Amino acid sequence: MAETVEQNSGFKIDATSLRAYTMLAALVVIWLFFHWQTGGTFLDAKNLSNLTLQTAVTGIIAVGMLMVIVSGNIDLSVGSLLGLAGGVAAILLTNKGYGLIPSIGAAIAVGIAIGVLQGFLTSYAGIPAFIVTLGGLLAWRGAIKGISRSETVSIVDETFKSIGQSYIEPTVGWILAGIAIAALVFSAIRSAKQQREYGLGEGNIGKAMLSIVVPVIGVLVFMYVMNLYAGMPVPVLILIVVALGGWFLTQHTTFGRYLYAIGGNADAARLSGINTRSNVVKVFALLGALTGLAAVISTARLASASPDAGTLKELDAIAACVIGGASLVGGRGTIFGACLGALIMSSLDNGMSLMNLSDFVQDLVKGIILVSAVGLDMVGKRS
Repeated sequence: MAETVEQNSGFKIDATSLRAYTMLAALVVIWLFFHWQTGGTFLDAKNLSNLTLQTAVTGIIAVGMLMVIVSGNIDLSVGSLLGLAGGVAAILLTNKGYGLIPSIGAAIAVGIAIGVLQGFLTSYAGIPAFIVTLGGLLAWRGAIKGISRSETVSIVDETFKSIGQSYIEPTVGWILAGIAIAALVFSAIRSAKQQREYGLGEGNIGKAMLSIVVPVIGVLVFMYVMNLYAGMPVPVLILIVVALGGWFLTQHTTFGRYLYAIGGNADAARLSGINTRSNVVKVFALLGALTGLAAVISTARLASASPDAGTLKELDAIAACVIGGASLVGGRGTIFGACLGALIMSSLDNGMSLMNLSDFVQDLVKGIILVSAVGLDMVGKRS
């Protein structure tokens, strides 16, 4: 059961929601600070569009990383895997002439295969995930350097490049926003009816509608800002679809419940009949597939595949999850938190770059924020 905080008015809010509101407040402060320091450039529509593009790749990986962390594991190899999968796609498309679909499929297949391998070594061979994926970090980087001969492979296929560079027409964007709002309304009404039906609460539809006011406003503002520039970037749409899929998987499926159980207490989960080994392999395979998808987007956006692509991307993904409230010992974390953490990380990168801060300063700031996030999490556990 989620912890709750009760105020004098009798209003209760669960700890997960409180953490989400805190992170949103922190994001607003970060944005206002950078907007002030950059003379109004940061919150310009063009920069915000670029910011969402920067968030897309990290966010997609963070969705998979969140599920791996929830299960009590970690994957340090996703940055190198991104470089390998992107390189495979570029080589097959440009050098071998395999075509668009086979090249994209190969990138995702590479991610799945490596995910299965690392999950198998972790769950069945009993090697700690930290060691397995640390080895993968080195091995997969070496693999892409070998097959590409340490050369950058350019992309000339316009359709492939459009995956990372194109935008959705404003009209289509508003239609998608309307669908999203309709889904929020339907979900709220359905939840209220279920509460009433199962005796879990009063099931007040009016209150349910009030609970979605902020998300609805967020959808409208987001689409309005995106359309001020060129429309919603395609990679951002892909991130939203992936995030929704991850949310459904973790909150409304048996597999998702198993992941939280395994991360909370692996022995208890096993004794209760959960196949912990099989589920760990599955979650690593899922992260591999999402990393392959992120590799396609990254390669398409840059119109090239470099042997150094994805360097330190694993740290951004892990930091996004931790900042978003995930516990590194497993059993806790949300998809929303991971995506919000990815947006915070991208905001820091974007804002500090606009301020022309040196690379070492940027690394110091992100490192301090990561350690602070973990420290606050540990303090919260002891209190």
